[in-house]
Amino acid sequence: MDTFTWEPVVEQSQEVLGKVLPLIVFGDFPPRRPAMASCVVPEQPGSTKPSTEVEVEHPIARPARGKAMQLDNRVPAFVTQSNRKLGSGNLESGHQAPRFVTDRVISRGGVEHSGYPGRYDTAMRLTNVTHLRLPFGRLWGYDVSVSAPKRRLPVSFDQRLHVGAGERPGSWMALSFRLPAPTRRDSIADAWLAVIARHGTLRSAFVRGADGEPELHEIEIGPGTWVEHQISPGQAVNDAVRDILDSACSPYAQPSHRLCLLETAAGLTLVIAADHAHVDMWSMLVIARDLLSALGARKADHEPLPRPVPAFEEHTQALLDRNAAPEHVRQRWKDIIGDSGGVMPQFPLPLGAPAPQRERVEVRDVFDLDDGAAFAAQARDDGVSTLALAVAAMTAVTRELAGTPLRAVFPVHSRFEDKWHDSVGWFITNSVLESAIAEPRAAAAAVKEAVQLGSWPLADVLGPWGGMPVAPGMFAISWLDLRRLPVRIDSVGLDAQYVSAAIDTDGVMLWFILDESGLHLRCRYPDTLEARANVGGWLDLLVARLQADARSSVRGLLRVAGRTFRLERASRDDVEAIAGLLSDDQFGPDRECVELERYEAAYDVVVRDKSNYLGVVRNGADRIVATMQLTIIPGLSRGGSSRLQIEGLRVAATERSRGLGTAMLEWAHDFGRARGARLAQVTTDETRERARAFYTRLGYQTAHVGLKRSI
Repeated sequence: MDTFTWEPVVEQSQEVLGKVLPLIVFGDFPPRRPAMASCVVPEQPGSTKPSTEVEVEHPIARPARGKAMQLDNRVPAFVTQSNRKLGSGNLESGHQAPRFVTDRVISRGGVEHSGYPGRYDTAMRLTNVTHLRLPFGRLWGYDVSVSAPKRRLPVSFDQRLHVGAGERPGSWMALSFRLPAPTRRDSIADAWLAVIARHGTLRSAFVRGADGEPELHEIEIGPGTWVEHQISPGQAVNDAVRDILDSACSPYAQPSHRLCLLETAAGLTLVIAADHAHVDMWSMLVIARDLLSALGARKADHEPLPRPVPAFEEHTQALLDRNAAPEHVRQRWKDIIGDSGGVMPQFPLPLGAPAPQRERVEVRDVFDLDDGAAFAAQARDDGVSTLALAVAAMTAVTRELAGTPLRAVFPVHSRFEDKWHDSVGWFITNSVLESAIAEPRAAAAAVKEAVQLGSWPLADVLGPWGGMPVAPGMFAISWLDLRRLPVRIDSVGLDAQYVSAAIDTDGVMLWFILDESGLHLRCRYPDTLEARANVGGWLDLLVARLQADARSSVRGLLRVAGRTFRLERASRDDVEAIAGLLSDDQFGPDRECVELERYEAAYDVVVRDKSNYLGVVRNGADRIVATMQLTIIPGLSRGGSSRLQIEGLRVAATERSRGLGTAMLEWAHDFGRARGARLAQVTTDETRERARAFYTRLGYQTAHVGLKRSI
């Protein structure tokens, strides 16, 4: 398995044949090459509809310039739902959705949801099977019964390329998670069979045709038996799982998916895996959600799952029936491939010997949540998507280090109709991205063009090259926003992990991963000395540029009475100035005035807790003139609402009564809303009459009595 991605592209144009929906791509594609990912669901070629715009400021829904809005919805534990929406499908009346299953519903021009809006932590771990965290215990696999191949099914362009490369280890993708309650193996098996029955692609398998080309056939799958896999002395559990998945989830396996179960004293862990020819990561989440729903339905004595959803074979046929690409699209593909030396885009710097090497994987934390919000705010101010702003940064880095435009493989999602949202399959079509100018609007145009180029059947477009012209060094870019996935599970509560296979590689695969904790970068490249230096240097410069863009973002600007201030997260070097502001107060001499070391120790405690934001405000001379501490407090009261606590708001005497405090509170309210807080609260001493009047003017009410005592 390689990976997945998605990010809505918000630029709207009649020329873009796409509507915005989340996208994930996950897997080893092209064979033994990096997987790719992107962001837009193409409309049928020739459509005149504009792209649907969905821009959501995490984690709450937010209108996007009058367009569609997206809500995070979840269902309380085992509350019966009538016609509970699951994307385009539904849990029919009487079915119950367990608390650990959630999904988002996107509708054109409005909001469609049921249940109640809530917040799910989507910081799901992304890992390689060699680093997979699994408890030690008894390892089981479920062997289903399988019929001989039956009806022949259409094969997609991507499937033909992937399976045509032949049997090999590491062509799969997987998802692992803990079950939230003790569950019998036979119940898990029944739920798994219900999932298979719902999704046609899980009831299909590839065979070699008489001409050696892959053929896809329908198969019947029935109940089977649990088989215990012995873990050898000294063998790590993840290595045992890898051996099983390499064997069971290969392109020509029948079936090419596997359910594994780890039984331990601490509970049960499931690993679901499939060869990439049958799934993408969106599909893996659908499978996990449906399995959990089936288990919940069984516990409540209901039918396991609703009716089957449209099978991927129907989608493949729909793509095959599309019109051929127009000449200008063919010519643009020809130009980009020609500029790349007659092959798909390659990493612009030397990687060493042009042959598969052991992989090197680097993981870097680019932004925390606050810098991520700042970067997104800058993108909005520039009138582009976050993805486009990141593409502009990559373009600048590529220009500086290689002197060439940024060129990369860039797939787009092909779930072009709502009916595919709950289906399982490999729903991608590929494109190429060429960005020559390191400017946000130009980068947005490059992304838009990539969407256009990926909106047409590839078999015809790539016919002049005999298929996709893959060469060593291929460069692919992926963007995954876990916060916006249309199908979600409680990844933290279930300890869920996306799992990739370990492979050799000769290309560069770059993933950007956005989750509740910020933006992370993961890059895989051949482990050669040249690649370490060149890819590593490219990443160093990229991360530095992205961080600089975030920290100079318009989000931190406070404009007050014709003057501009910048609000930013405090560093340890700012502690002395903060202590000075705290002391410059009517109660300061009695409460503060302690040695600086105590403030520094307190600073260390505050910043370790990600619920806290300790901010400072700088004036035009870069002097700290104000400070405040913000804390997000989750709770069960008020329907499980989070609240924003504002403490230690201090403004230098020279800046008081000029509007700076008001601007700081407005910024704080936006900060809280973006983290799901529904209530802001402050405390102030009863004798601070001016402070109480200030807060009252801003809408704060003395609705409760706060009590304090020393302990």
